[in-house]
Formats: sequence, C-alpha cells, structure tokens
Amino acid sequence: MTRRIEPCYLIFSLLGGVVLLFIVAPLAGIFINTSAAGFFETMRDSEVTGSIWLTLFASMGATVICAAASIPFSYILARKDFPFKGVVNGIIDLPIVIPHSAAGIALLGVLSGGSLFGGAMEKVGIKFIGTNAGIMAAMAFVSIPFLINSARDGFAAVPEELEKAAMNLGAGPLRVFLTISLPIAWRSVLSGLVLMWARGMSEFGAVIIIAYHPMITPVLIYERFGAFGLKYARPVSAVFLIVCFIFFVLLRTIAGRKDYVKS
Repeated sequence: MTRRIEPCYLIFSLLGGVVLLFIVAPLAGIFINTSAAGFFETMRDSEVTGSIWLTLFASMGATVICAAASIPFSYILARKDFPFKGVVNGIIDLPIVIPHSAAGIALLGVLSGGSLFGGAMEKVGIKFIGTNAGIMAAMAFVSIPFLINSARDGFAAVPEELEKAAMNLGAGPLRVFLTISLPIAWRSVLSGLVLMWARGMSEFGAVIIIAYHPMITPVLIYERFGAFGLKYARPVSAVFLIVCFIFFVLLRTIAGRKDYVKS
C-alpha cells in the first residue's frame, strides 16, 4: 500500500533541505578546498593543537565555574516572582545581542589592572589581561545566557506539586532542589551546559580584546588568514570543525539519552 505524502509536509521538508544546505555548503567548502597534505600537516602543528586544547579547556572551565552560581539562580528565576524580574531577564540576554567587540571593551574596563576589581584581583595574584583567566571570563560573559535560559526553562517544567509534597513531608528547600527539581530538569540543565561550552569555544570578538595571547583557535584562524591568506587558514578551520563536531555530537548524545524520571 502506497503511503500518500501530504503536500504540506513535502514543502516543509524541502524548506528544511534548503536550510541544511545553507549550513552544510560553506562548511563542506572548507574541506573540499583543503588538501589532505595540508590537513595532516596542520594536525601535527603544535601551535594548532595547543590552541585547540586551550580553547576546549578554557570554555569548559568557564562553564563549570559559572554553573555553580547559574544553575541555582535559574531555579530562582523559574520559581519566584520578584520586583523587576523582567528587567533581570533582559539583562541576562544582553550578552547575546550586544556586539562582542563591545563586550570585550566592557570587560576590559572591569578586568584591567587599572580598574577597582581588576586591581584587587591582581593583588591576590589573579591577572586577566593576556591570560587564560581573561579568556575564560570573555567566554563566560558571552555564553552564560544559554545556560541560564535553558536551565530556567527546565526548572519551570518541573511540577510544583512534587516539590510541595516533598516539603510537606519535611524536606527542606535545598534537599528538594537537589533530589527532585534538579534530577527532573537535568536534561535541560545539561543542554544549557553544552550550549554554553560550545558558544564559548567559538568566541572571538571579546577574547581578542582581553587576551590576544595565548591564542585560542578562533584567534589563530584569524591571524593566519590575515598574515598568510585562505591557504593557511582553511586547514586550521577544518581541524577545529572536526574537533568541535565530535565533542558536540558526544555531548548532545549524552544529553539526549532517554532517562525519564518516573513518578
């Protein structure tokens, strides 16, 4: 028996194909125009591999550090009403919409040694300008909205009746959060962590202002393009794309596993 294909679904599928082509074509062009010799030579380049590891771990470090404060904050945003809550939500989204070069300038004013905060941190041995700490701060600034928004939506979907029932049985707010709310919302929280980590890895504008050196991979790609042209920038882009794709698929697979909480 032949299944009838709805014209509406066919049109939607064709439109989806156009969108996928728009994403895939430029990325495929990088690999098509990169020779195998250039690709493998780039993989052996210590400057490239060092920048990739720095990019991965700096973004991961920024994500882990911010998660400690952002996840509880997201729970408050999901569960509590307070004055100017809309303003707070708007402030959280600001790093997404402002130009990232402007974000770098804003961070520079706070983190430089001449500022109150930056000067105080330098006195205890923490310097941001031109250091890994500065890279992590820039990555965190532009990517933290993705974690907060995703976690907030996850906590908002948790049935309040479960939390109230646990409190009626004597559980405190912290125990309810750790044993009920967080386990149920874990997929959204993990998705937010993945998005924050991935967005941090791709940051360029803010990082280049705070810390041109040590070079993360987006900055290295920009430098090689400016100094040597496409021939030397493409292989680095290709290697970095593969690394990002592998890590992103692995983390998305973990986040997408079906492990439903049964009530």
